[in-house]
Amino acid sequence: MKALVYGGPWKMQVLDRPVRAPGPGEVQVRIEATGICGSDIHGYTGKTGRRHEGQVMGHETVGRVSDIGAGVSNIGVGDLVTINPVMACGACENCRHGEEQSCESLRVFGVVPDHDAAFAEFSTVPQENIVVLPSLQQSLLGALIEPLAVGFHSARIAQIAADSDVLIIGGGPIGQAAALAARRLGAGRVIVSEPSPSRRSLLTSLGMMCLSPAELEDRLQDLGARPSVVIDAVGSSETLITSLSVSSRRAQVVLVGMADPSLTIPAYRVSVDERSILGSFCYSYQDFRETAEWVSSHEDQVAPLIEKAAPLEEGPGIFDQLGRHAIDAHKILLMP
Repeated sequence: MKALVYGGPWKMQVLDRPVRAPGPGEVQVRIEATGICGSDIHGYTGKTGRRHEGQVMGHETVGRVSDIGAGVSNIGVGDLVTINPVMACGACENCRHGEEQSCESLRVFGVVPDHDAAFAEFSTVPQENIVVLPSLQQSLLGALIEPLAVGFHSARIAQIAADSDVLIIGGGPIGQAAALAARRLGAGRVIVSEPSPSRRSLLTSLGMMCLSPAELEDRLQDLGARPSVVIDAVGSSETLITSLSVSSRRAQVVLVGMADPSLTIPAYRVSVDERSILGSFCYSYQDFRETAEWVSSHEDQVAPLIEKAAPLEEGPGIFDQLGRHAIDAHKILLMP
């Protein structure tokens, strides 16, 4: 099969890889489309060190079941499915409490180097990582379920109430997902801070209030809206400082962005004002399933999030452009 293989920082090429037949309890998926995640770009450039030479990345995906192993039930060849990348043990305390994203033995499909993931024609995964999409009409939207689940999990952690004013820092795919999730959970007012005019335009078309970072503090004062919840979908020292400076006292600040591995924190804005900083990573199995169901019933709402679908062969060039910020794109899918 053809697969997009990471060859080290700034190196990517399409190569032939063997197709792995499903073993007992496994499902083989013929991939239809896989989204490029910001974490894939950070791995590609070598910024985070969370990708490894020789691996096949890709974790935002949709496809159809092409083969099943012995003992697989309730999944059939031809089913439209997405893959939940969280590979959990199912036995540790966090797994038993339904928080699989915090599994003591967590492995993430598309991140671990020893498991060929979804930038390929086929991928084989355990059946518990398969989510069937019987009601989805526009199949490519299945590739959005994973990033939308990330945003939903961050909003769930924030315990958004019906009257919460919510600020999202960063209007990229995860910020978009967090904004949609905040509205899905009944937030009072959802504001997104984003420097890119094209991303602000997209979010405005989705019904969000969008501000540029330069005008954020002044506009929040004019609105009389110091948010009680901030979701930082960037994850830099600058954006965390902003989150702590513009939010209300006792605000919840959820850190879901992963731009920088180490951050500087203005400690008094946490202690004196009793703000809480909460980490958010991935999603539970329930978060993922609920998001899959939500996408299937809100297809027109999420369809604008996809900007482009391109052949897998164009992957190396697209990764290079995204890594160098040569293109300003929302979500690009690669199709084998």
